[in-house]
Amino acid sequence: MISTELARALRDSGLAWKPQPGDAFLIDRVEVDSDVFYLSELTIEAHDYPTGTVLGFNGTTEWALDSVALEDTLWLPHEHQLREKLGPAFVSLRPAWSATVVIDGIEQSFEADAPADAYARALLHLLDSFRAE
Repeated sequence: MISTELARALRDSGLAWKPQPGDAFLIDRVEVDSDVFYLSELTIEAHDYPTGTVLGFNGTTEWALDSVALEDTLWLPHEHQLREKLGPAFVSLRPAWSATVVIDGIEQSFEADAPADAYARALLHLLDSFRAE
């Protein structure tokens, strides 16, 4: 799982989240930001309303919470989701965890201690390159 800092940087760089079952997230408030939750049709579901998406907590959970607005959460994308978001820019992932992408015809590698972090760093660079245009 990627770090909270990388997840925030990705969000701030424009990574959009359409909640799906199995997605990991935390509530982006200091008092509860260490608890990781997973969307599941049995316990936590995404509900789309004209005013925005709300994550509803069904039944019994670890602590009393009915729902939380999507903008109060922080998505912690899984490795496969990050790789998918890289799209055609993704070239390879090498052991010692170096993700290689091609952006504007230039091959670049991003190293990390874990595959998900390498993908996240590459995606962050890709998103930032779109914002710079």
